Amino acid sequence: MKRIGIGILSHAHGHVMAYSRVLQKMEGVELVAAWDDNEERGRAAADTYGYALRPSPEEVVEDPSIDAVIVTSETNRHAGHVELAAAAGKHILCQKPMATTLEDCDRIIAAVRRSGVKFSMAYQMRQDPVNQKIRELLAEGAVGKVAVVRRRHCIGVLLNPGFVNGPSRWHFDAEANVGMFFDDANHPADWYYWIFGRPTSVTATIDRIVSDIPTDDNGVAVYRFEGGVIGVLYNGSTTVAGVNTTEIDGDEGTLIQDYGDGPSTAAPRPPGAVPLRLLRRGDSEWTTFDLPIPASQGDRISAIPAPWVAYLRGETDVHVSAEEGRVSVEMVLGAYISAKEGRRVDFPL
Repeated sequence: MKRIGIGILSHAHGHVMAYSRVLQKMEGVELVAAWDDNEERGRAAADTYGYALRPSPEEVVEDPSIDAVIVTSETNRHAGHVELAAAAGKHILCQKPMATTLEDCDRIIAAVRRSGVKFSMAYQMRQDPVNQKIRELLAEGAVGKVAVVRRRHCIGVLLNPGFVNGPSRWHFDAEANVGMFFDDANHPADWYYWIFGRPTSVTATIDRIVSDIPTDDNGVAVYRFEGGVIGVLYNGSTTVAGVNTTEIDGDEGTLIQDYGDGPSTAAPRPPGAVPLRLLRRGDSEWTTFDLPIPASQGDRISAIPAPWVAYLRGETDVHVSAEEGRVSVEMVLGAYISAKEGRRVDFPL
């Protein structure tokens, strides 16, 4: 596949703008056409990135010059758009979360299997060199037997009136996207699954604490994994600043990541700051890893298109399957059940 034609189904999720900026500059890639039910939003994007705006999603997926589509509509519409694209034989990049229900996740899995198209979820945390190094170090046993992991993945979007009152407010609509914890905790849930496998249970507290939105703004979920690992997932949408993103404690050492989420990327940092450090039992000083710190979360998001295009071209098999996308949805839905019912929830649901 030398030349790849790309179509876009909705600009509801703002990450598609970062994807388009990168794809627009890639050799052998053409942004062909898009559809958006918000014509003003769609026209602005089409004018910015130089593609056609079509009146229906069908007219995008039926275009023979389009090889693959990016599904960035509201989360509860993903299943229908994936089914449409897959039936037309188009490869798919799907924005997270994959769906709002496990039933819709299963619809997506079935559509991908029936059609045989290439499918990947858009999880930029897997593309971050620091996260990749964490996974590598743990596989090597750098901290010994892992006991407790704490992962913070926060953003400050609910402190932004433009987000709260603008077209992006669907992110905290219960029908379109369940809630803010569901929307954004999906990232660290996938991170946990990617490194530690499927959890066995979850206990969670999720609530609306400081904002006026109708769903939730902050939450903490505690997962248990095979072998006993305790994973603490903290996700907040009203976070101003932070530095320490991940702490992994084992019986042979401690691994700490800094500057790994939105507030910590934006926070002031001293010259020579490092994103990852390891202290093993008996060490007199930290071992540091000289890895790049993204200037913004937008830089992390922009890491999605290149490996996806390489996957489409058959240059690599690196992707996040629909089956994997279902796992993180189940993990976060389980946290919501736990928070609502005040009990430990076992997996599978």
